[in-house]
Formats: sequence, structure tokens, C-alpha cells
Amino acid sequence: MQKPLLEKKLAEQGMLLLYAVAWPPQGIYAKKPINSAADLKGVKWRAYSPTTSRIAELVGAQPVTVQAAELSQAMATGVVESYMSSGSTGYDSKTFEHLKFFMDTQAWLPKNAVLVNKGAFDALDKPSQAALLKAGAEAETRGWATSKLKNLEYLDLLKKNGMTILPPSPQLKADMKKVGDTVLKEWLEKAGPEGKALVDAFNK
Repeated sequence: MQKPLLEKKLAEQGMLLLYAVAWPPQGIYAKKPINSAADLKGVKWRAYSPTTSRIAELVGAQPVTVQAAELSQAMATGVVESYMSSGSTGYDSKTFEHLKFFMDTQAWLPKNAVLVNKGAFDALDKPSQAALLKAGAEAETRGWATSKLKNLEYLDLLKKNGMTILPPSPQLKADMKKVGDTVLKEWLEKAGPEGKALVDAFNK
């Protein structure tokens, strides 16, 4: 649903979307089980984007901007006590050495997109263009399948390293749904009619 809009937006900027792949879904890492948004009040929360910073504000946590490379040290020194990311980040940064709980909220699927310059693409001969588009389509299919597989693998590795994986409680789900609704409403105010059309199509 997002793809045609993304392609249109990129085309306006002289770019071509080759493919996009999702990261595994995002959950909440913390020192203790988080049963509701109230449990995050005052907690030092790693923010790595305007949205994760806004989530912290909405749940009453304290946003701290920390990039992935510094995450392990930030946890070791108590600069960060909780954050939202995938099993992949949790395992790669050895979060299990500092935080013992992962609430598997599956909050969203961040995506990486691979783009090419439209002028450079148009300058290629037809067989090269076709080969590039075919390789992109294959990488997308393979990437999504790998992401699903890796999600389960990473959660398993976190468990093996002593982390407790919990489903979100009904209260946490309800609280985070409210946060999501607020973030979405604010995004729609900026995204305009195209954004509204996208969300309406997704909700059908």
C-alpha cells in the first residue's frame, strides 16, 4: 500500500525505488516486566529518532538520544534503562548483559529501502535495467523471508542468553495503542491527503 506513494515521492526527487525490506518487529527492553505505560514513567529511554523520542514523552519516560554504536555502553553506565527496538538490536548490542526483559509488542516494522538514481538507471541499456529490477524484486522477497526467520532466531538467542521474552499485557497493549493513535494523528497532520489515503486503505 505504501509502495506506490513512496515510488511517486522518490520519482519527484529523481530517484527510483529498487526494493524495501522490513526489520524484525519492535519490542520494549527493560530491567523489569512492563505491564502498563505507567511502568515507564521517569525511566531513561533510549531515543534514536523523533518518533521514539515522542513515544517517550507520551508515556512519561525520559528520552535520551543514543545511537546503536553507543547503546551497550549507555546501558552499562545507567544512561539508558529501557528502549524499543528489534531482537536484532538487542542481540547485537548484548542487551541481555544489562536488561533482562523483552516485551514482544511487535509495535512496528521499520524498513530499509534501496534507491537508485533515475537518470543513471535510464542511461542503462534495456537488458541491464531488466536485470537490476529482477535482482531488486528477488532481494525484496528474500529479505522479507529472512527478516521473519531472523526475528524468531534473535528471540531464541536472547532467551538462551538469559532474557525473559514476554507477550504484552492487555493493559500495555491498550496503552501503546493510545500512543500509536496520537503519533499517527500527528503524522497525518503533516502527511496530508496522501497520508490519509494510505492509512484509510490500510485500515480497510
